[in-house]
Formats: sequence, C-alpha cells, structure tokens
Amino acid sequence: MASRPETGGAAPSFEAALVMLNARGLITAWSDRAEELLGYAGPEMLRRPVDSFLVSGDLVDALGEGGLPGRGAARDQYVVARHRDGRRLGLIVRVSVLFDDDGAEARLLQALPAEQVPWYGVDPSAVRRLLEDAPVGVAVLDPNLRCVWLNDAQTRVGGVSREQRLGQGLDAVFPPAQAAELGARIRRVLETGVPLIDHEFQSGTVADPAGRAYSASFARLQGPRNGVLGVACLVLDVTERWRSRQRRQLMSDLGDRIEDSLDIARTAQSIAHAAVPLLGDYAAVDLLDTTVPGGALPDGRARPRVPLRRAGQESLRPFSASGPAVGDEVRTGPSSVAARALSEGRELLDRIEEPASGAASAEQDTDAHLAALVRDFGPHSLLAVPITSPDGVLGVMSVARASRSGPFTEDELLFVQQFTARAATALARAHRYSREHATALALQQSLLPHRLPPRGPARGSLLDVAWRYLPADTHGGVGGDWFDVIPLSGARTALVVGDVVGHGVHAAATMGRLRTAVQTLAAMDLAPEELLANLDDLVVRLAEDETVDGERLRFGPVGTTCLYLVYDPVLGECTAAGAGHPPPALLAPDGTVTFLDLPPAPPLGVATLPIEPVRWKLREESLLVLFTDGLITCGGRDLGTGMTRLSEALSHTGRHPGSSSDELCGRVAADVLDQPLWDDAALLMARTHALSADRVARWDLPTDPAVVTLSRELAMRQLAEWGLEELAFTTELIVSEMVTNAVRYGKGPLTLRLIHHDVLTCEVFDRSNTSPRLQNARTLDEGGRGLFLVARLSKRWGVRHTEPGKVVWAEQELP
Repeated sequence: MASRPETGGAAPSFEAALVMLNARGLITAWSDRAEELLGYAGPEMLRRPVDSFLVSGDLVDALGEGGLPGRGAARDQYVVARHRDGRRLGLIVRVSVLFDDDGAEARLLQALPAEQVPWYGVDPSAVRRLLEDAPVGVAVLDPNLRCVWLNDAQTRVGGVSREQRLGQGLDAVFPPAQAAELGARIRRVLETGVPLIDHEFQSGTVADPAGRAYSASFARLQGPRNGVLGVACLVLDVTERWRSRQRRQLMSDLGDRIEDSLDIARTAQSIAHAAVPLLGDYAAVDLLDTTVPGGALPDGRARPRVPLRRAGQESLRPFSASGPAVGDEVRTGPSSVAARALSEGRELLDRIEEPASGAASAEQDTDAHLAALVRDFGPHSLLAVPITSPDGVLGVMSVARASRSGPFTEDELLFVQQFTARAATALARAHRYSREHATALALQQSLLPHRLPPRGPARGSLLDVAWRYLPADTHGGVGGDWFDVIPLSGARTALVVGDVVGHGVHAAATMGRLRTAVQTLAAMDLAPEELLANLDDLVVRLAEDETVDGERLRFGPVGTTCLYLVYDPVLGECTAAGAGHPPPALLAPDGTVTFLDLPPAPPLGVATLPIEPVRWKLREESLLVLFTDGLITCGGRDLGTGMTRLSEALSHTGRHPGSSSDELCGRVAADVLDQPLWDDAALLMARTHALSADRVARWDLPTDPAVVTLSRELAMRQLAEWGLEELAFTTELIVSEMVTNAVRYGKGPLTLRLIHHDVLTCEVFDRSNTSPRLQNARTLDEGGRGLFLVARLSKRWGVRHTEPGKVVWAEQELP
C-alpha cells in the first residue's frame, strides 16, 4: 500500500519504532526497531489490538475503545508499554493519519523511549511557551552576532525594546567598548564550540547608563550536519547579588583603608571616595567644627546651627567652582536634611520629586555642587546620616542619588547605616588621636624653651647657638624630647638635652616636669653630676607617685635620658655628665670630629649608680653638638651607624668655616635625617668663644678686715678702665658687703673676681663650705643687712660650691 501523510506527520530525524494500525485499531505492520524496543516479533503482533503492548495513557484509552485521532491529527502522547519480559517502558508516541490511494485511513505510530526524546521531540508550542515565558533572558544571535530572536525577559535586560534589538548587533544594547569586549568572547564560542558559562560583568547600557550587573552564558547552535547556526544566549540580571558582594568588599576595603589612619581629613576623604558610586552619585562628609564650644548635646544630638566643616567629598561629575571645598565651612539651614538629621540624631531620607525644589534645597545649604547635581541629573534622593560615636556627634554624611540611579532601597538604607557606623568608629579614633595630639603638641611647645638665646652670638659672643626640633608626627605623635640653654653665674652656660620614654600627652607632661626640675637645680649652681643625681632621685619619687594598682604608667619618667653640659668661657673648659644619653660630639676648628668619652651611666630611675663628670679644655671656635637618639636612629638605624652618619655630616660641614652655626645646624639635620623619623629628634649646636683676658679681673686677698677697703679700691679702678663708672656706687657696696662676709665667716685665702660680659659679675671665693643666708634684720640689730643690700642692688645673686670651697656672686645690668 502506498501511503502518504496528509498533515503534520513530520518524518522523524532519529530511529523510532514504527507501528501501523488499520481503521479498527489492529496492528498491520511492526518494524524491526519495534521488535528491538519491546521484544515482540513482528509475526506474533500482526492483527493484534494495540492494547496488547500499550498499558496506559490517553492514547491507549482512545484506541482501546476503537476511537482514533481525528482527521489531520498528529499528536505526541506519553504512554506506558509492556515489554515482552514484563518490564514497563515510558514511550513518547506520535500518531499520524495516513491515507492510501483508495482513500482508506490508517494510523502510523512512531515511538521512542521517553528518556531519549530531545526537546524538539516534544510539542514545539510547549517549548516555545517555555522559552518565551522563562524568567531568564534568552536570545539567539546569528553568526554575525545580530539578534534574530529573544524572549520577553531578554527585552527587560538593558531596557531596549524588541523592535530596537531584532536584526541589530550588541551595540544596540551596550556601549561600544562593552559591546566590543563582549563580542570578542562570543566569537570565541562560535569558533571553538566551547560554551562560556556564567560570565559576570558590570556595565551601563544605552537605556540605563548608571549600570547593572549581568551573568551571561553562551553556547554555539549547530544544524543537522554540524553547520553553525548562531549562538544561544542566556542572561540574568544579578545586580543585587553584585551590589551585595560589592558592599561586602567595600566594607572590607574601607576597613583596610582607614584601619590605621589617624588623620581626620584623610579618613573622611577615604569614606567619601568609598561611597561613590556604590552608594550614590555624590557623597560628602561634614564634621562639626570642634572649635565651637557646645557642639554636642549631652544626649548625643547636635545643635541645629552648629557650623560644619567639609572634611571629604566625592562626585561622579566635576565639582562646582562655587561649591564648598574640603576644609571650607558648610552652613546648613535649620530645615535642611543634614541639619535635621543632626538635631534628631537619626538618618533622614529626602525624596525630591521636582528638580527645582531640590536645587533650591541644596542652595539653601550653600552646597553649589549638590545643587548643580540636582539640576543636571534631575530628581534625586538625598540621604543624611549622623556620624555618632561614644564620644558624641562628630558630623553628618550626605549621599545624593540622581534619578538614573534609582531610589534607595530598604537594604541600601540599612547598608548605609552600617557603612556610617564603621566610618564613625574610624573618625572617632582619628578625632581622639588628633585631639590628644594637638593637646600634646601644644603642651610640648609650651614646655619647650621660648626665649633661648637668639640664633647667633649669645652671652656676650661667648656662644653661637643653633637648634632644630623635629617631631615625628607620622609615627608616634608628640614625644618627650627637650633641650635647653640655661645661663649660669660666672658667665657660664649650661646646655641640656633629654628624652622621656614614649609619646603623647603624658610623655610631654613628664618632659615639662623634668625640664622645670633641671632649670631649678641649675639655678642652684649644682655641678653636672650633682644635678643629675638629684634629678635621678626626683624620677624615682615621680615613678612611685605614678604607680596605679601596683603597675606603672606606660610612659612614666623612668628610663629618661639626659645630658647636662656646662661651658665656662673664662677657663675655656667644659664639664659634662650624662645619664643613659648619647655623648656629645665635638667638631674641632681643624675639622676633626670626636665623641666625648662620658663614663657609662644608666638612664634616670633605672639604677642607683654614681654619675661621674668629665672635664676637658676647648679650643676657640670649637663646635659642641648635643642631640637625642631620634636624630641618629631615623629610618631604623642602630646607634653606631647613626653616630657614624652624624660624624660624616659634621666633617662635611667643617669644610664651610665661614658659615653660621644656624646654617651648619640646618645642613647637619638635612644630611643625617635622610630617612623617615621614627622618634622626635632634637639637635643643639653651640660654637664656643673664650672670654678675652681684658674682660676678667682677679685679685687674691688675705683674710684681713683691712682688705675690704683695698677690694673697693681695686674694683673702682677696674670699673674705670671698663668705662662702667655708672656702676661704681652699687658695685662698691656689693664688693664691700661680700668681702666683709667672707672675712668674717669664711676661710682664707680670698679671691675677688670681676667679669665684664653681657652683665657685670662680682664674685668672692673662699674655702668655707658654709652658705650665707639672707636674713631679715630687726631695727635695732647691728648686722644681718649685708646680703639684703646685695640682693636689692643686684639683678640676681647666689652661691655655688666649688672643690676648695664656695663662691658668692652677684650680677648687675650694664648701663
């Protein structure tokens, strides 16, 4: 029988089991493939009803009742068949209507195992509905990457309509650079046949420039003879997943960026930079002006009219020239979002519907850049979040989002709160550090000498002094280094450098206490070793006072190092003693550099060991160099390497004999400090000059009361030679009283010495260790007024002890 299909009976593109039925539903033909699939031989199945091997299914029920599919029908049905060995098989059966030449009807059954039926073996309309209604974007591109088909979900990717995509390339959806990069990846899929799975990328589109994130998979489509038909594309919008991952990464990056930052401005700018563009198109960090008292209320809320200062800002568009710059004051109106967020102590979201009102609101806050953002980008949302910490309100962070970026979602609002809380922690830490650092710096600067001898000749050209003090702010903040130049009696000068262990306010305060103690002890004219011994006792007592619950404070006075040096221009010699401090350097006039060999001694308060002095002669124009260890240990150098570096720098400066001490000091500091400072560095340099012999007069006198008259005469003649007749009367009285006391209460022989430098000094030496005391003589007392007259007539007076005895001295201002 020559049969032909009338309709819908597409020939199978795979080997199926074929069964022919007559109009009564009896089997008239059984193919070899049917025998292989079901186990029944053809002869035994002929003339048998169809339900002899079909067990269930709509087709079985219809055929079992003698019913057949209608004319022109060709349907795919799922049925259960019985194998000859009793097994049950799921089959997909297609029934087609056939007619012979005489017009007699027959039915052709094409059967395949259900697990082997590909998608195109199922009803095409069901497959099409599946693809068209799928929530995943699906598109088919031809070999030239032109879109030939796409479902509804794909039209929502990028916001470009179906009509604008069909027949167009990737540049109809993506910007040129993104389209080129994505096209190169798809062409590799076309060439290699290797699918590209879950390629995630973030890009703006033609209709959505703000940018979304997508996950795309591409697979090559092939025809019956492996001909390349195009590429199937599956695209998912994973923007929320991408943003969630970006937020986590942002929090991590923000933590890394600001974790160790102790600078408020740098921290605030890092926060604003991190917020754009992930959180919005514009972000600003405004902090309360801490110079205004009462900036924070007790309950943590800020006063609505407290001035703010712009600490950081970031924007997707260029900043407006008229807008506030970093460091400028930002004035906020009481109804502005930022002011209300500060006063209410909570985040506020302002959804602006009209650009004009948004620009007016921004201009009310005098933020011209924000106003321009609103005008250019249209309606937007403005979010203001107060920056609060346990210390109180620090400021407010404002984030503006243009309409093209979409409104803030609830998740984003929550994330902004978490972001601001993390930022507040860093800002509070930086704020506390800055406050402490400013306090410590102010304290240290107030405690350092402000009225040192001016740079250049000092004390009647006896010393040419220069200094440098360099705090290492970037590492430990303010430290406890100090230096001092203290005028002493007898035209002598004390040079002091010291270093308290640690940094910060406590170290600076300890430094101030010790510096004051040194000045007090120096005023007593103590020898260097005696002064340091007394200072050591003081440090031990301070350490006992600063013990809390059996533990010492972190930066106490114990471990302080100090060097005390006294220069005597009359004798041309120096006496020095140190406690754990680097020795001074000496640059001789011939350019030779030596470090003075001080006897070793521990730092103050560490051990009670004797401190021994060293005395040596100095040549004219020698350069004394005192320093703290921060100078020679910059960049992590050890002390030996640092001292070698200092020696080389001093040798180099010695080749410039005509330079001033200040110029030499600057060169030395620049040469030695060629690496970052790890500690504060103090450098004190003094060029020595001897007092000329004609400025000193000395007489040895016996312990005879008659010598008082002689001493007055000698003093008057010397004053006449120096042209100081204006001081004759007061000097005569001072010399008379001082010599009289020495004759009465001292031990001979006596020495009278006059020194003419920046003051006139009268000194009387004797061999007694008994110190005279100033007394308040009564009206009828015959004595006790000598030292009172000396004190009234002189600028200052005092007593210093020497090896053979003591010296009583008095100084007068020159006319």
